[in-house]
Amino acid sequence: MNIPLAERIRPKSFDEVAGQKHILGEKGPLKRLLESGKLTNMIFYGPSGVGKTTVANLVAGMAGLPFRKLNATTSAGKDIKEVLAESEGLEGMDGIVLYLDEIQYLNKKQQQTLLEYIEDGRVTLIASTTENPYFYVYKAILSRCAVFEFKELSPAEIEENLLRGMAQLNEENGEEKTAAKEALHEIAILSGGDVRSSLNFLELCFYVSDREITLEDVKACAQRNYSAYDRDGDDKYELLSALQKSIRGSDPDAAAFYLAKLLEAGDLQGACRRLMVIASEDIGLAYSQAAVVVKSCVDSALMLGMPEARIPLVHAAILLATSPKSNSAYMAYAAAKEDMEKGLGRDMPSRLKNNHYFGVGEKKAAYLYPHDFPNHWTPQQYLPDDLKDRRYYEYGDNKTEQAARAYWEKIKK
Repeated sequence: MNIPLAERIRPKSFDEVAGQKHILGEKGPLKRLLESGKLTNMIFYGPSGVGKTTVANLVAGMAGLPFRKLNATTSAGKDIKEVLAESEGLEGMDGIVLYLDEIQYLNKKQQQTLLEYIEDGRVTLIASTTENPYFYVYKAILSRCAVFEFKELSPAEIEENLLRGMAQLNEENGEEKTAAKEALHEIAILSGGDVRSSLNFLELCFYVSDREITLEDVKACAQRNYSAYDRDGDDKYELLSALQKSIRGSDPDAAAFYLAKLLEAGDLQGACRRLMVIASEDIGLAYSQAAVVVKSCVDSALMLGMPEARIPLVHAAILLATSPKSNSAYMAYAAAKEDMEKGLGRDMPSRLKNNHYFGVGEKKAAYLYPHDFPNHWTPQQYLPDDLKDRRYYEYGDNKTEQAARAYWEKIKK
């Protein structure tokens, strides 16, 4: 059987897991949780190939319970019910651990099927997803799980794993091959933070090389346009920053260039997320439809995949770069958050509360229904008393926001 290298050197302890020190390091919350002997329902989210499945296997091994694994992209409701039925048999009398990969692909009804079993402890759920679970996982499931974010690995962390891979390949083949430092670095860059991908690539390079894996061997195996890659290993966050600053600066040419670098480096998800952020942070209320158009382009890109994904995404990037700009919404939130962190505005006006009981002596101010008044507006206080005169939102100097400003000034006068 042709078992992939990534599987052959899968870590047998948390110390061997590449990266993820923020949750698996000495003071990492996941490691400390497991060391306490407490096994709870968990959701792991993050990009592909960063160790979610590996850690799930290690957790299950520590638990000493039957371990079952399903992939939501291929499993039907019947498959889930069969696993759940095991928890009621002799083997599962102490409970089972279910690893559910890509949980976001289960519909609400399928996710609800799990609820009773994880509620009474018959099943300990470890779910993984490449999407933000707060948007894609049923809230009743989410509320019963501890959520841990797995981050994309840095080139240095990938390179450490590649050295383990080289040792394994040499041992299996009775060889003493080496790998040039720049070759390993290039493999790490090309993998886009995906350990599994980097090891598969390393294995290919190992078998086509002579006594040493060279940078030329890596280029020959990649069969990709290296002009798109950052030979010096620019951090992906620097590219994302360059993309956003180019769009913010209304430079469509630079926006197209940095987007191309991101996509050719394999960071489709990062590019999509950043474009959606830019639509509201930097274009915002100056052209609110930009957020809708960008979301549509991102959805198309994710459905198409690379290389076609580049077309709707460059559409989005150039639209954003050439749109009017406003950060008024972003600044309004920042100002409101600052006051909240100072402890201001703890109690909202009683007229806004959605309950029917008030303390002794407390009177509920009448809520005035705006639609009952001319122009659907009437003056009344909405902010808490200690913030009643605070202004968070300032109209931007663009055509759209100035039109809204003129409208409300006319109404409120």
